[in-house]
Amino acid sequence: MGSILTMYNAWIGVGANLGDAADTVRAAIRALGEQPHCRLLTASSLYRTAPISAEGQPDYVNAVVLLDTALGPTLLLETLLAVEKRFGRVRTTPNAARTLDLDLLMYDQRVIDHPGLVVPHPRMHERAFVLRPLAEISPDLHIPGHGPIQELLVGVADQRIKRIED
Repeated sequence: MGSILTMYNAWIGVGANLGDAADTVRAAIRALGEQPHCRLLTASSLYRTAPISAEGQPDYVNAVVLLDTALGPTLLLETLLAVEKRFGRVRTTPNAARTLDLDLLMYDQRVIDHPGLVVPHPRMHERAFVLRPLAEISPDLHIPGHGPIQELLVGVADQRIKRIED
């Protein structure tokens, strides 16, 4: 007799600004859906965005995905780091250009504050490159401690972001 796994919603930010960033983001989205105990529910469009706190870097390509997962938040984060590494991510300095960046934005409506894991992601409510694609796939989402996503979008209206047409 098989066991029934409890499934959780997890929103993951996907970004890249080295190499063919759009192809990398698309491939990473597919890879996330192929992870054990993870099912891709939906993915946003791709967006071209200006780097934040990183002068002279190329623009980023960003998206957000919604996974259905049986992985706990710590194990999910470890999985995301392993996927980044498989795509050639090397961590050097903060805000450095990267082949792939995967961020655990939200895990259901849980608030988690552990060393190495803070959920909701601590700056997501300040970033158009997170909020715009997130609002596309989950327009009624409420970010614990920050409010409804539609209200948060007003505060990032001045940040440069453009949807990439398929």
